[in-house]
Amino acid sequence: MQEADRIMAERVHAVITASAPALAPKLWYGMPAYALDGKIVCHFQPAAKFKARYATLGFSDVAKLDEGTMWAAGFALTEVTAAVEARIAALVKQAVS
Repeated sequence: MQEADRIMAERVHAVITASAPALAPKLWYGMPAYALDGKIVCHFQPAAKFKARYATLGFSDVAKLDEGTMWAAGFALTEVTAAVEARIAALVKQAVS
């Protein structure tokens, strides 16, 4: 993983493992992912993997993020700030609730 993506991935990993210890880290198509009962709940997609301009934090249909008839299942990341860490923590906690 390129350095910029690796630094973000490490911070995202720290937030996810601290916020939702029930999630098990694993690799999913070569990307860091987190599973509950063997099913992927969320994953970090590095920008360089698909030559994109931003990394992505994605959530599967297993994540309990349902809100009405439409909700976000992926979030672009250009930097992991304290505010972003707080948002990730809230999303992950909701996803496994």
